[in-house]
Amino acid sequence: MVNGCLLWHELPLGVTALRKSPNLRHIAFVGGYEPRRCGIATFTHDLCEAIYESASVPCSVVAVNDRPEGYKYPSRVCYELQEKDLDSYRRAADFLNYQNMDMLSVQHEFGIYGGVAGSHLLALLKEVRMPVVTTLHTILQNPSPPQRKVMDELVQRSDRLVVMANKGAEILNEVYGVHLTKIDVIPHGIPDIPFTDSGLWKRQFGVQDHHVLLTFGLLGPGKGIEHVIAALPEIVKRHPQVVYLVLGATHPHLIAKEGERYRLSLERLAEELGVRGNVIFYNRFVTLEDLTEFIKATDIYVTPYLNEEQITSGTLAYVFGAGKAVVSTPYWHATELLAEGRGLLTPFCDPAGIARAVCQYLDSPAEMERTRKAAYQWGREMIWPAVAQRYWHSFQHACSDWKRTSRPSYADWIRSSRAYELPALRLDHLDHMTDGTGLFQHAVFSVPDFHHGYCTDDNARALILCTLLMEEHGSTSGQKLEALASRYLAFLTAALNRDTGRFRNFMSHGRQWLEEAGSEDSHGRALWALGTGAAKASNKSKAQLCAYLFEEGLHAVESFTSPRAWAFTMLGLDEYLRFAPWDQKAREVQRRLVFRLVKLWLESASDDWLWFEPSVTYDNARLCQSLLVSSAVMPHKEGLEVGLMSLRWLASLQRTQANHFRPIGSNGFYVKGGARADFDQQPVEAQAMVSACLEAFRLTGDKTWRDEAKRAFEWFLGRNDLGISLYDAATGGCRDGLHRDRANENQGAESTLAFHIARAEMSAAEHPLAQPLPAT
Repeated sequence: MVNGCLLWHELPLGVTALRKSPNLRHIAFVGGYEPRRCGIATFTHDLCEAIYESASVPCSVVAVNDRPEGYKYPSRVCYELQEKDLDSYRRAADFLNYQNMDMLSVQHEFGIYGGVAGSHLLALLKEVRMPVVTTLHTILQNPSPPQRKVMDELVQRSDRLVVMANKGAEILNEVYGVHLTKIDVIPHGIPDIPFTDSGLWKRQFGVQDHHVLLTFGLLGPGKGIEHVIAALPEIVKRHPQVVYLVLGATHPHLIAKEGERYRLSLERLAEELGVRGNVIFYNRFVTLEDLTEFIKATDIYVTPYLNEEQITSGTLAYVFGAGKAVVSTPYWHATELLAEGRGLLTPFCDPAGIARAVCQYLDSPAEMERTRKAAYQWGREMIWPAVAQRYWHSFQHACSDWKRTSRPSYADWIRSSRAYELPALRLDHLDHMTDGTGLFQHAVFSVPDFHHGYCTDDNARALILCTLLMEEHGSTSGQKLEALASRYLAFLTAALNRDTGRFRNFMSHGRQWLEEAGSEDSHGRALWALGTGAAKASNKSKAQLCAYLFEEGLHAVESFTSPRAWAFTMLGLDEYLRFAPWDQKAREVQRRLVFRLVKLWLESASDDWLWFEPSVTYDNARLCQSLLVSSAVMPHKEGLEVGLMSLRWLASLQRTQANHFRPIGSNGFYVKGGARADFDQQPVEAQAMVSACLEAFRLTGDKTWRDEAKRAFEWFLGRNDLGISLYDAATGGCRDGLHRDRANENQGAESTLAFHIARAEMSAAEHPLAQPLPAT
């Protein structure tokens, strides 16, 4: 007992049938699931089956897919989540609620869920109406800010938390402030493998008369296998009959990125060190039955992981519980499990230390046998029936806590938390408007207009959209988005005139540039897109190209006089500096642009005209937004105050008595002292207002700003002066504006992108990571 927290090895031994509970009639599990090949999938499967076999209650699984085609799941899987599709998580919550599940068991690992730091999972947890017990497979002592934010909300939205080592409970308490009474320490479950002599099982692998070392699991650079291979020359010098089995396929995600580079580097290292004949690679994903055979043939298991912040290792648990001698680096799980003579620890990245520890066992068979017996005895508490019993107690505890907590009805909760559903993502029109060169500017109705060619403005906007969608949503069209993003980035690459440092804007259908330099605004939009790409691109090479182009184009901005060009550049700088926070020149440009914009406002504003210029024209809210994202640059929060004050004034101008959004019209705009133009209303105005108001909400937590953003977004959907939807759900395009008596039926690139970027930002704002945590 530590500070009131029951340690798992203090729980009573023995496995008994689980007592039926009237509160637990149907249990759901969320995580990867077999036949997906990853440790979480195996764990979810084994836990689910152990609970079902021990308690005889229906168990269903919500499986997380990491590929669009999914897997051939068993009937236990009742719902499939698409990892990067945020809406899929909300639909899963609806399904679980409708099925009246009594308990949700969540397997948490940052990498298996979509969104920043796996934050898509929070969208599901926010909406389920049942007790939640979350098993934490990773607990970081020094999380990044997004990881910390995800963990804090995960803690709040879980009724109980399960960790697999006492160190995990300690970190949750000390780092995340979780009370120990909310934590259950339950070991990683293992199959019940009998204690046997390895010599009886070696022949089937052709390693009889050898000392067998084993490492298994999905291969990747973090496994540290190279250090075991580097230790082999010293081990083989003293014990020539040693053979090292490296069992497991390369991780599928690593295969997709770089193929078998890591495995081949291990093979080359073994050859260079002269121990290739002592290393056997089994490049396959093994079943539990196959794994059991390998474990039985093992003398010493080696886990040379490189990072101490590994709170659990299923591979270590399996072999340890089977009563095998273990040599390991001192990551948290190993340090705890191998204490008191149950194994040997060796420093990280230390081949000589690994060699000494392995030889210590091989030199003393009696010591190795004592270690094996101690490990096997300890492991009896880790077999799946015993672990299932402890999870059952945790589930019952969560149900008891849930019953005592006052919560709104599901209907009331739906009404308060879901004002409306966003339209489904449909990019057909964007795809039709794009050819091998880039995105066409205009359309005749929904057909691309070749006559007007392409422009940097729209290809920049399109790159921003693709980047946002790939980061926040991914969706099953991930490859299409990658291809589109590459095309738009290629256009921007060609648009930069290296001799002048300026971006050209207009290109004919025949691929001829129509000017030496585009407008200042188009230049600023290009920098905005490139800064976004540098910070959020889906791969390193795209990010590097975006950063290079951004740096090449930034110098020209110093001479610009357009406030909107300043604003677009400031939005790009805010993103770029996430990629390159060390770039002091960029920071200085950011500071100067912020001062310029604030100075402009101070010179222009009066009691009844809180604006930057003597007229309100186009893309207006971007001026406010750029100050909000850059507010930390100004002393005494002056930039933030000006940004909020001007945005509040603009919002009041663009709100009708009927309480819908009415942007300043482009047919005359609004000049100080004159009459405002109500038409033609442009989609870019609604999009800019959505972006700026959501930024204000993120900074202040004031829900008024979220309401303003929704008001502006609903303009696209028909909440406007004419009651006409600008968005065309049949094509995925957006009409070019609202005239006094009708909509402009052409669906050009600017308007279509305005809708889709606004939709992407609204979706991200609904994302739990992007908004203040509401009280429950």
